[in-house]
Amino acid sequence: MKKTIVWLACILLSFGIKAQTVIGAWETYHTSKDGEKHKSVIIFSDGYQVLTTYNAITGQFIHSKGGTWMLKGGSITETIEFDTDNSGLVGKELSFKVAVSDSIFEKVDEKKQFKKIDNGAPGLLQGAWLMSGRVKDGETQLRDTGGPRKTMKILSGTRFQWIAYHTGTKQFMGTGGGTYTTVNGVYTENIEFFSKDDSRVGARLKFKFDLIDGHWHHSGLSSKGDPIHEIWRIRE
Repeated sequence: MKKTIVWLACILLSFGIKAQTVIGAWETYHTSKDGEKHKSVIIFSDGYQVLTTYNAITGQFIHSKGGTWMLKGGSITETIEFDTDNSGLVGKELSFKVAVSDSIFEKVDEKKQFKKIDNGAPGLLQGAWLMSGRVKDGETQLRDTGGPRKTMKILSGTRFQWIAYHTGTKQFMGTGGGTYTTVNGVYTENIEFFSKDDSRVGARLKFKFDLIDGHWHHSGLSSKGDPIHEIWRIRE
């Protein structure tokens, strides 16, 4: 009886959810049929989200999907831009009921609960960003971010994930993510999963970052050791 009352309370509270309550990062753990411990992380930024599952011990990448999202009442409607398990879902709208408290995000129909990691703070780069250019040999080379081929990076206050994909062909090219910090102009990534190469898991990469006229300038050495200077713009 007590469990039923608590459950109904969560459902009722969900209808008063504000989008700002959802923004941030959320995590859950479960054991697979093979007895492996898996970790799933959702990052919600303003208008865009990503859900990724990977092996909590080895960092082996398992699945990722994401795109746009909109909260109305107690339901979230997402338009899928990439799905590593089912590319046929790209472009489709999916809706699911949610219940959200200060510390728990629940997919009601699945009875799956995620614990809050952060609410969009303290990192300075919270949001969804698109790769918009590079600086090479001192010259700035910009690219059109309005096309179907995208490299997007979504950050909460402590979590990051980049995703390369094409909404036209529904092709998924790769992804990686983990935790990050922004301290004294230094952006540091701690890689927890990398779809193309598990050997990158555990690496810590440091970059210089600047916010110039609303653009994120990201420079240093890539995970392969190559010099990079990327320009990212917030996705609208």
